[in-house]
Amino acid sequence: MTRTRRLVVALVVNAVLVVAQVVGGVVAHSSGLLADAGHNLTDVAAVVLSLLAVRWAMRPRSEARSFGNHRGTILAALVNAAVLAVVTVAIVVEGVTRLVHPEQVRGGVVVLVAVAAMAVNVVAALVLRDGSSDLNMRAAFVHMAADVAASACVAVAGLVIWATGSWERLDPVASLVVAALIIREALRLVRASTDVLLESTPADVDLAELRAGMAAVPGVAEVHDLHVWSLSSEVRAASAHLVLSGHPSLEEAQEVAGRVRRQVAGPFALSHTTFELECERCVDEDGGDPCGMDEVQATLQATGGSAAHPPHG
Repeated sequence: MTRTRRLVVALVVNAVLVVAQVVGGVVAHSSGLLADAGHNLTDVAAVVLSLLAVRWAMRPRSEARSFGNHRGTILAALVNAAVLAVVTVAIVVEGVTRLVHPEQVRGGVVVLVAVAAMAVNVVAALVLRDGSSDLNMRAAFVHMAADVAASACVAVAGLVIWATGSWERLDPVASLVVAALIIREALRLVRASTDVLLESTPADVDLAELRAGMAAVPGVAEVHDLHVWSLSSEVRAASAHLVLSGHPSLEEAQEVAGRVRRQVAGPFALSHTTFELECERCVDEDGGDPCGMDEVQATLQATGGSAAHPPHG
């Protein structure tokens, strides 16, 4: 099943579920059910956003976006996490209000609706779990997985209220537990999305190991100015300066670069690599790395140039 189809199935399921939970929450006077309905409503918006992001990322690259639109899925994951955080605040406010001013809750209705919602969310979560590392799909899956836990909390609270005829405050307590589960996952998504947007080195990439793998290729004397970053959770790029031994010809140098690319592309999941080939390491009088970002920026500032329009001379 394609990602688009998975998302469409989850969208339809959640749209129906929101209506059922709102009706059940109003009938049962349950803040837990209404909180869960609010969360599921954000799921509908999240899945729509994820669908748009998937379609956007599939668009071909252009002159204006030479790397394509892969970051669209990361932006969608970040927005989804932000929406989750906002909804959590609303749930907490309603839960605290119900704790201070409890209302009579119809536990039987709460149990029936919550158990049905839990079953539906399990199905939706299984549909969305495609085994990939795509943060966009992971964000949608996290929404559904959190809903399963949320519905379980509400069901337990409803069961206790139905069995004892009291303990109405368990209902808003359940909604606060739901809020805690949601905000925990939202923070994880924000951190993962921010790492991609800041072009951090992927967590599972050891730069020392990657550098050693490049340097082990015959013809490579040294590797420096190495950078690895993510365009999306599944598309990675790398750039490096390769100092070649023996002053090879252009054709020989290109062959060495090709061997380096083949050596590291698969093991480190690198989709795009750019190598600058050097016959000897470039150094300055201060012993720094003139190829590094800090050195280039210092030169531009000293000469009054800019990153967009470097000085001529």
